Amino acid sequence: MAIPGAIIKYLSGIILILGMSLSCEAAVILLDPGHGGDDFGAKVELPATKDHPAGEIYEKDLTLQAALRIRDELKKHGQQVYLTRSLDRKLGLKERAELADKVQADIFISVHMNSYVHGRSRGLETYYLDNHQDGAVRKIEQAENAVDPREDVVVQKILLDLIIERTIDTSKRLGNLVHGSIIKELGLRYKIIDRGLRPGLFFVLALAKRPALLLEMGFMSNPKDLDMLLSEEFQARYAQAVAEGILQYLKVRKI
Repeated sequence: MAIPGAIIKYLSGIILILGMSLSCEAAVILLDPGHGGDDFGAKVELPATKDHPAGEIYEKDLTLQAALRIRDELKKHGQQVYLTRSLDRKLGLKERAELADKVQADIFISVHMNSYVHGRSRGLETYYLDNHQDGAVRKIEQAENAVDPREDVVVQKILLDLIIERTIDTSKRLGNLVHGSIIKELGLRYKIIDRGLRPGLFFVLALAKRPALLLEMGFMSNPKDLDMLLSEEFQARYAQAVAEGILQYLKVRKI
Protein backbone atom coordinates (compact mmCIF):
# COMPACT_ATOMS: atom_id res chain seq x y z
CA MET A 1 0.00 0.00 0.00
CA ALA A 2 1.38 3.41 -0.97
CA ILE A 3 2.04 5.83 1.90
CA PRO A 4 0.40 9.24 1.36
CA GLY A 5 2.83 12.05 0.59
CA ALA A 6 1.61 14.13 3.54
CA ILE A 7 2.51 11.35 5.98
CA ILE A 8 5.95 10.92 4.41
CA LYS A 9 6.55 14.65 4.75
CA TYR A 10 5.39 14.57 8.40
CA LEU A 11 7.62 11.61 9.26
CA SER A 12 10.57 13.23 7.48
CA GLY A 13 10.15 16.29 9.68
CA ILE A 14 10.17 14.15 12.84
CA ILE A 15 13.32 12.33 11.68
CA LEU A 16 15.03 15.65 10.97
CA ILE A 17 14.19 16.97 14.44
CA LEU A 18 15.36 13.74 16.09
CA GLY A 19 18.57 13.90 14.09
CA MET A 20 19.20 17.41 15.34
CA SER A 21 18.56 16.34 18.93
CA LEU A 22 20.95 13.39 18.65
CA SER A 23 23.70 15.23 16.80
CA CYS A 24 24.25 17.75 19.63
CA GLU A 25 22.53 18.84 22.79
CA ALA A 26 20.34 21.92 22.36
CA ALA A 27 21.65 24.91 24.28
CA VAL A 28 20.98 28.55 25.05
CA ILE A 29 23.58 30.76 23.40
CA LEU A 30 23.95 34.51 23.93
CA LEU A 31 25.72 36.42 21.16
CA ASP A 32 27.12 39.83 22.02
CA PRO A 33 27.76 42.22 19.11
CA GLY A 34 30.43 44.57 20.47
CA HIS A 35 29.84 48.32 20.89
CA GLY A 36 26.70 50.13 19.64
CA GLY A 37 24.98 53.50 19.79
CA ASP A 38 27.47 56.32 20.34
CA ASP A 39 30.14 53.70 21.13
CA PHE A 40 31.36 53.18 17.56
CA GLY A 41 34.26 50.87 18.36
CA ALA A 42 36.95 50.93 15.68
CA LYS A 43 36.36 53.36 12.82
CA VAL A 44 37.92 53.66 9.37
CA GLU A 45 37.49 56.11 6.51
CA LEU A 46 36.54 54.32 3.31
CA PRO A 47 37.62 56.07 0.09
CA ALA A 48 35.25 56.12 -2.86
CA THR A 49 35.68 53.33 -5.42
CA LYS A 50 33.70 52.06 -8.40
CA ASP A 51 31.94 49.65 -6.02
CA HIS A 52 30.95 52.02 -3.19
CA PRO A 53 30.89 55.71 -2.21
CA ALA A 54 33.22 57.28 0.33
CA GLY A 55 32.17 56.95 3.95
CA GLU A 56 32.98 55.72 7.43
CA ILE A 57 32.88 52.09 8.51
CA TYR A 58 32.14 51.42 12.17
CA GLU A 59 32.99 48.30 14.15
CA LYS A 60 29.55 48.40 15.83
CA ASP A 61 27.86 47.76 12.46
CA LEU A 62 30.13 44.91 11.41
CA THR A 63 29.80 43.13 14.76
CA LEU A 64 26.02 43.25 14.53
CA GLN A 65 26.07 41.86 10.99
CA ALA A 66 28.35 39.03 12.10
CA ALA A 67 26.29 38.18 15.19
CA LEU A 68 23.07 38.04 13.17
CA ARG A 69 24.68 35.63 10.71
CA ILE A 70 26.00 33.40 13.51
CA ARG A 71 22.53 33.43 15.10
CA ASP A 72 20.92 32.30 11.87
CA GLU A 73 23.42 29.46 11.45
CA LEU A 74 22.88 28.19 15.00
CA LYS A 75 19.11 28.37 14.68
CA LYS A 76 19.31 26.08 11.65
CA HIS A 77 20.59 23.44 14.06
CA GLY A 78 17.86 23.86 16.64
CA GLN A 79 19.78 26.02 19.11
CA GLN A 80 18.10 28.75 21.18
CA VAL A 81 19.96 31.98 20.43
CA TYR A 82 19.68 35.48 21.90
CA LEU A 83 21.51 38.72 21.12
CA THR A 84 22.52 41.35 23.66
CA ARG A 85 21.44 43.88 21.04
CA SER A 86 19.70 43.52 17.69
CA LEU A 87 19.69 47.27 16.99
CA ASP A 88 22.23 50.08 17.04
CA ARG A 89 22.11 50.90 20.75
CA LYS A 90 24.66 51.28 23.51
CA LEU A 91 24.93 48.70 26.29
CA GLY A 92 27.31 48.71 29.24
CA LEU A 93 29.48 45.65 29.89
CA LYS A 94 27.48 44.88 33.03
CA GLU A 95 24.18 45.02 31.11
CA ARG A 96 25.53 42.64 28.49
CA ALA A 97 26.67 40.15 31.10
CA GLU A 98 23.42 40.40 33.11
CA LEU A 99 21.53 39.28 30.02
CA ALA A 100 23.47 36.02 30.19
CA ASP A 101 21.92 35.36 33.61
CA LYS A 102 18.50 36.51 32.47
CA VAL A 103 18.31 34.06 29.55
CA GLN A 104 20.26 31.40 31.48
CA ALA A 105 22.81 31.14 28.69
CA ASP A 106 25.04 28.08 28.45
CA ILE A 107 27.54 29.93 26.24
CA PHE A 108 28.45 33.62 25.81
CA ILE A 109 30.16 34.81 22.61
CA SER A 110 31.25 38.44 22.20
CA VAL A 111 32.01 39.55 18.61
CA HIS A 112 34.56 42.27 17.81
CA MET A 113 36.86 43.66 15.12
CA ASN A 114 40.45 44.60 15.78
CA SER A 115 42.31 47.83 14.96
CA TYR A 116 45.79 49.23 15.45
CA VAL A 117 47.55 52.54 14.91
CA HIS A 118 49.40 51.30 11.84
CA GLY A 119 47.93 49.18 9.07
CA ARG A 120 50.46 46.35 9.07
CA SER A 121 48.79 44.21 11.75
CA ARG A 122 46.60 41.49 10.26
CA GLY A 123 44.78 38.32 11.24
CA LEU A 124 42.12 36.97 13.51
CA GLU A 125 42.24 35.70 17.07
CA THR A 126 39.99 34.20 19.71
CA TYR A 127 40.13 34.95 23.44
CA TYR A 128 39.06 33.07 26.56
CA LEU A 129 39.23 34.38 30.12
CA ASP A 130 42.53 33.78 31.90
CA ASN A 131 45.56 35.57 33.34
CA HIS A 132 48.57 36.22 31.11
CA GLN A 133 51.74 38.29 30.72
CA ASP A 134 51.31 39.27 27.07
CA GLY A 135 51.86 42.99 26.43
CA ALA A 136 50.20 42.86 22.99
CA VAL A 137 47.05 41.35 24.49
CA ARG A 138 46.93 44.15 27.07
CA LYS A 139 46.47 46.66 24.24
CA ILE A 140 43.42 44.73 23.03
CA GLU A 141 42.09 44.57 26.59
CA GLN A 142 42.41 48.33 27.00
CA ALA A 143 40.30 48.86 23.89
CA GLU A 144 37.60 46.34 24.75
CA ASN A 145 37.48 46.96 28.52
CA ALA A 146 36.46 50.62 28.24
CA VAL A 147 33.60 50.95 30.71
CA ASP A 148 31.20 53.54 32.02
CA PRO A 149 32.79 55.09 35.16
CA ARG A 150 29.70 54.04 37.12
CA GLU A 151 30.60 50.40 36.45
CA ASP A 152 34.14 50.56 37.83
CA VAL A 153 33.02 49.59 41.33
CA VAL A 154 31.21 46.55 40.02
CA VAL A 155 34.22 45.46 37.98
CA GLN A 156 36.57 45.87 40.93
CA LYS A 157 34.36 43.66 43.10
CA ILE A 158 34.46 40.71 40.72
CA LEU A 159 36.09 37.66 42.27
CA LEU A 160 38.15 37.27 39.13
CA ASP A 161 40.31 34.35 40.24
CA LEU A 162 37.26 32.32 41.24
CA ILE A 163 35.55 33.02 37.93
CA ILE A 164 38.66 32.01 35.99
CA GLU A 165 38.98 28.80 38.00
CA ARG A 166 35.33 27.98 37.36
CA THR A 167 35.27 28.66 33.61
CA ILE A 168 38.79 28.28 32.23
CA ASP A 169 38.61 24.61 31.23
CA THR A 170 35.27 24.83 29.47
CA SER A 171 36.05 28.19 27.85
CA LYS A 172 39.40 26.96 26.56
CA ARG A 173 37.79 23.79 25.18
CA LEU A 174 35.12 25.89 23.49
CA GLY A 175 37.80 28.24 22.16
CA ASN A 176 39.89 25.43 20.70
CA LEU A 177 36.91 24.07 18.80
CA VAL A 178 35.60 27.43 17.56
CA HIS A 179 39.00 28.85 16.60
CA GLY A 180 40.03 25.55 15.02
CA SER A 181 36.86 25.51 12.94
CA ILE A 182 37.44 29.10 11.76
CA ILE A 183 41.01 28.41 10.66
CA LYS A 184 40.11 25.10 9.04
CA GLU A 185 37.30 26.62 6.98
CA LEU A 186 38.79 30.04 6.18
CA GLY A 187 42.55 29.96 6.68
CA LEU A 188 43.73 28.87 3.24
CA ARG A 189 40.81 30.33 1.30
CA TYR A 190 41.46 33.87 2.59
CA LYS A 191 45.18 33.49 3.42
CA ILE A 192 44.36 34.46 6.98
CA ILE A 193 47.04 35.23 9.55
CA ASP A 194 46.25 32.94 12.49
CA ARG A 195 46.98 34.91 15.68
CA GLY A 196 45.75 31.97 17.73
CA LEU A 197 43.57 31.16 20.71
CA ARG A 198 44.76 33.43 23.51
CA PRO A 199 44.05 34.16 27.18
CA GLY A 200 42.82 37.62 28.08
CA LEU A 201 41.32 39.51 31.03
CA PHE A 202 38.20 40.91 29.41
CA PHE A 203 35.59 42.32 31.77
CA VAL A 204 32.66 41.19 29.65
CA LEU A 205 33.89 37.57 29.78
CA ALA A 206 34.47 37.77 33.54
CA LEU A 207 31.06 39.27 34.17
CA ALA A 208 29.40 36.59 32.04
CA LYS A 209 30.49 33.92 34.59
CA ARG A 210 30.06 31.02 32.12
CA PRO A 211 31.93 29.44 29.17
CA ALA A 212 32.67 32.49 27.04
CA LEU A 213 34.78 33.70 24.13
CA LEU A 214 35.66 37.05 22.60
CA LEU A 215 36.15 36.84 18.84
CA GLU A 216 38.36 39.32 17.00
CA MET A 217 37.46 38.74 13.34
CA GLY A 218 40.26 40.80 11.77
CA PHE A 219 41.88 44.24 11.65
CA MET A 220 39.73 47.03 10.27
CA SER A 221 42.92 49.13 10.17
CA ASN A 222 44.46 46.77 7.59
CA PRO A 223 43.19 47.23 4.01
CA LYS A 224 43.35 43.51 3.14
CA ASP A 225 41.58 42.48 6.33
CA LEU A 226 39.00 45.23 5.86
CA ASP A 227 38.15 44.04 2.34
CA MET A 228 37.71 40.56 3.78
CA LEU A 229 35.52 41.78 6.67
CA LEU A 230 33.27 43.68 4.26
CA SER A 231 32.83 40.63 2.02
CA GLU A 232 29.42 38.97 2.38
CA GLU A 233 30.98 35.66 1.39
CA PHE A 234 33.56 35.89 4.18
CA GLN A 235 30.91 36.95 6.70
CA ALA A 236 28.75 33.96 5.77
CA ARG A 237 31.63 31.46 5.91
CA TYR A 238 32.89 32.89 9.20
CA ALA A 239 29.44 32.54 10.74
CA GLN A 240 29.19 28.94 9.53
CA ALA A 241 32.61 28.12 10.99
CA VAL A 242 31.80 29.68 14.38
CA ALA A 243 28.48 27.81 14.52
CA GLU A 244 30.20 24.55 13.62
CA GLY A 245 32.74 25.00 16.41
CA ILE A 246 29.98 25.70 18.94
CA LEU A 247 28.05 22.63 17.78
CA GLN A 248 31.17 20.48 18.16
CA TYR A 249 31.57 21.77 21.71
CA LEU A 250 27.95 20.93 22.54
CA LYS A 251 28.48 17.37 21.33
CA VAL A 252 31.40 16.72 23.65
CA ARG A 253 30.62 18.87 26.69
CA LYS A 254 30.01 17.12 29.99
CA ILE A 255 26.42 17.21 31.18
